[in-house]
This record gives sequence, structure tokens and C-alpha cells, in this order.
Amino acid sequence: MFHFEKKILNNGLRVILVPIKNSQAVTLQILVNTGSKNETKEINGISHFLEHMFFKGTKRRPNPGDIDKELDKIGASHNAFTSSEITGFWIKSSAEHLDIILDIMADIIFNSLFKEEEIEKEKGVILEEINTIEDMPQRKIMDVLPDVVYGDQPIGWPVVGIKETVEKINKTNLLYYQSKNYIAPNVVLIVAGNINIEDSFEKINNLFSGLEKKEIIERKKTKIIYLPNIKILEKKTDQSHLAIGIHAYDMFDERRYALNILSIILGGNTSSKLFMEIRQKLGLAYYVASFSWLQTDSGLMVMRAGISHNNLEKTVKKMVDILSEFKERGVAERELEDAKSFIKGQMALSFETTDEVADFYGEQELFYKKIMQPEEILEKVEKVTNGDILKIAQDIFNPEKINIAVIGKQEDRKKDEELYKNLFLKI
Repeated sequence: MFHFEKKILNNGLRVILVPIKNSQAVTLQILVNTGSKNETKEINGISHFLEHMFFKGTKRRPNPGDIDKELDKIGASHNAFTSSEITGFWIKSSAEHLDIILDIMADIIFNSLFKEEEIEKEKGVILEEINTIEDMPQRKIMDVLPDVVYGDQPIGWPVVGIKETVEKINKTNLLYYQSKNYIAPNVVLIVAGNINIEDSFEKINNLFSGLEKKEIIERKKTKIIYLPNIKILEKKTDQSHLAIGIHAYDMFDERRYALNILSIILGGNTSSKLFMEIRQKLGLAYYVASFSWLQTDSGLMVMRAGISHNNLEKTVKKMVDILSEFKERGVAERELEDAKSFIKGQMALSFETTDEVADFYGEQELFYKKIMQPEEILEKVEKVTNGDILKIAQDIFNPEKINIAVIGKQEDRKKDEELYKNLFLKI
């Protein structure tokens, strides 16, 4: 268990401080409760675009590359990311450089210039990022799947945007989106590592108290329709890339602990059912896995695999057999205990680094507005029974909740769509 302190600035900014005295590092992270689900169709991709622009120059560091040079000079690592519900920024450095990375992070958030010429350059960068994704079907399939499951609504749109919308984004769009979403009550700032709590909080208060206090604009709720969909994208590839999304539960549902255990037993590690049956025994795939993808208002269990075109039907049939077995019998006691032990071990490993600690505390505060310690989470995991797993399998492994996306070379797309739909009717 880590000791942590939560403090709230007068403007509503939440600050989580996690001292780790035996570390020589420190991670500073800012999480903003905004992502592609906050967008409209006309500006799809703006959350991701804005994330890029924060590194393209500030009033005090006006040239692209100035921030990178200053961080490289102290040996710091840094990056940013955008998802459907979060935009995040992080810097990890030696603990002695906390003042520097706090100053740089504040400069990025408050003083980014958004120069017109840099916006146009960055459009080119993002368009190439979209091209890269198009050329990586293993990555592209994870953009296709939400579209298949959710259709034409924000959660179904690609986080990076599409070329048509990215090309139209301008400085006015970026500044307006920033002013509505980068507000104090919508942000969590986390510092984890070798820090002094009072000293760190004073510095944060001085640097970030200027973040505006405004009312949060609630994002539109995802509409969930239990209508099984299948989409096959024809592409000249050496493999077919398969992704299956099964409607499950959102991140606030208490069943999420059992769902996570089920996804681990199904395909969460190299001793899982999918890995052992499809890769080890049948030799059908190099990668095959499952995981739970939980949002604030929806959730999926996802299965994915890369297989040769002529083995796609055989792989889907085996997946159907495995899901049917879980639905009928649940899981063995040994499988259940092993999955719990796996979660415990993975959690222990994750707390070896300051960035993982920052992730753990930051995301809990961002979404739940309260923080559970690792021991509390493991206690919830330990309480999961085979009966809990069986109820979930019987609830979600049903044809009306299963959606399929495929990228690859298919001889008869319509025929294949019917085939896969009929296969899942047998669960």
C-alpha cells in the first residue's frame, strides 16, 4: 500500500501526490477527462490534434523542439496520448528535476502558441499517422471494431480522426475545444516518486492555480443497441485480422472484477484458453488474445487474432466452442485461482515504476473521484466465485451481443458474413 494525499486547489484542480522514498525517479502526469467521445462529427480527431499541438511551441519555448531539447538535457522521458475518454501528458525524470518538469508542463498547458504554420505542418504529420494505421491491419482492426459495435456515434469514430475532418481543423477550433475541456474541474494532476508532499503541493499551487474554473460539459451518453453486426474489409494482406466485440459492462459495474478474470482465463496470458487451443495446439495464429475494454457508459470483452485467410472459419469455430464451454460450465477452480494469482502478480510488478503508480492513482481519481488501494481491489478480486463467472458467461456470450470485424482478403464477403453470423448463433 502506498501513502498518498489528495488536495484540491481553489479552482477545482485535483492533485494526487504519491511519495515513494526508495525511488530515484519522479513522474508528473496530467489527465484530462476529454477524448474522441467529446467530439462532434465535424471535428472528429480534434482531441488528438490538440494533444500534438501542445508540443509545438510555447511563449517561453517558442520553437518546435525546444521542449524536447530541454527534457533530453536532463534525461527525462515524456509523451502524451489520447483515447476515447482521456487525454494524458506525462514526464518522467530524476527526482532532482521535479521543478523543471513542473515548469515545462505548466508552460505547455498555459502558454502553447498554436501557430498557424505549425498547425498546417502537424496536419501532415497526423495524416501520415492515419496512413500508418491504414497500413497496419493489426492496429486498424481496433478502429474498425468500435464502428461495427456502436455505429455512427462518438465512441464508434477513430480517435485519430479521418482525413476529411483533420484537414479542416483550424486554430479557432483548437482554442475553442481547449477552452471548453481543459478546465480545472476536468483535470487531475499526479506526481509519484521521491517527493516532499508539502513542498510539491506549494509548487503545483503556484503554477496551476490559474487553470480556469468552469462548469464541465457532460459528454453524450453512448447508445447501446444489441444488434449483432459483422463487417469484413477487403484488403490485400498476408493474414486476416479478426476482432470480436461482446457487449459487457461499464467501468462502474461491480461485475467488472469477474469480467476481468474471465477475460484473463479466456485470452489474457500465454496459458489462457485461446492461446493454448488456437496457437499452441492448432497452430492457427501467432497472436490471439482477449481483454476487457471498459468505458464510463459501456463495455466490451474483446477477442482478437491474426490468422491465415483459409483458417479464419476454423478459428472462429474454435472460439465459438470455447465460449460455449464457458457458458455451460463456467471455469475450473484451478483456472479461477490461477487468474487471481496472475492479477496479483501483475499488479505487484506494475507498482515497481513511478509512471505505473501515477496511472493507477490518476485514472481512479479521474473517473471514480475516489481511490481504492491495491489491497482493496485484490480483496474484490478474491471474492469472485465460479458462480459469478458462470453468470457473466451466460449473460454476455449470446448471439445478439456479439459483433465481428475482419480485415483481409476474402473471396466472397457476403457469404462469409452469413457464415460467421450463423456460427455465433450456435453459442
